[in-house]
Amino acid sequence: MSKEQVIVNRKRKKKIKVFPIVNVIAFIIISICILLPIWKVVVDSFDGLAGYGLAFWPRKLTVGGYHTIVTNASLYTPFLVSCIVTIVGTALGLLLSTLGAYVLIQFDMPGRNLLAYILLFTMIFEGGMIPTYLVMKNLHLLDNLAVVILPLSINVFNLVLMRNFFEGIPQSLLEAASIDGCSPIAIFYKIVLPLSKAALASIGLMYAVQFWNDYTAFKIYITSPKLFNFQVKLRSMVMDSDVPNVGDIDANTTKNAAVIIAILPFMIIYPFCQKYFVQGVNVGAVKE
Repeated sequence: MSKEQVIVNRKRKKKIKVFPIVNVIAFIIISICILLPIWKVVVDSFDGLAGYGLAFWPRKLTVGGYHTIVTNASLYTPFLVSCIVTIVGTALGLLLSTLGAYVLIQFDMPGRNLLAYILLFTMIFEGGMIPTYLVMKNLHLLDNLAVVILPLSINVFNLVLMRNFFEGIPQSLLEAASIDGCSPIAIFYKIVLPLSKAALASIGLMYAVQFWNDYTAFKIYITSPKLFNFQVKLRSMVMDSDVPNVGDIDANTTKNAAVIIAILPFMIIYPFCQKYFVQGVNVGAVKE
């Protein structure tokens, strides 16, 4: 190796790559901006003197806020409504998304491309809030939990992800099952779905978060207080100061405890589904 090549190699080794450093710094800043508000809510939920400003540790440690929320009977029905809507909506959303995706991978089906274009069209153009409300009113679905579940149970984006995942399943496997006498429905339940656990977990998680955090649909279509979900009640507590001081516990402590309880289910579920979430989205979105 010549002397000039040795000098060039040394310069290359000494050269600092700027992009990875900037990338790491940017992600650290973004992570701090995301985690600080969450940490404040967590700390204030255990702080009997919770108020404005950022405290990194509770000044007066207490679990009274959580005790107030858990023993508040007025929150039981909204929490139950949220659980019912989330479970039923997620199950129905997965059923419709998987069936729709399975239909779209039937390459010999007449009109398959037209159906796909119609579905994609709805991702760009929507009817709007007022026409949707009038449709729900004409269908007599107002003030019914079905009006919350049905419109959100079919998400075209999730359907497209599921279709891409199904397309990754070898066609030879499906053809072999068909030759062995399996009907299309049997192929779907016995072969396609068992091979799609990662996609089902990831898309199911997205559906569950969507239904659990839904607030707008309940405010637009639901008028009966007994059908309000936990998010609507939580908003009433936080924004309308519908939380009295209990003993020496500040009302802000109870409000922050309610926020933590609202996000706690998915804080617990997500770490267990993370590997399926990443794998399912990547396999469904990236083609070789």
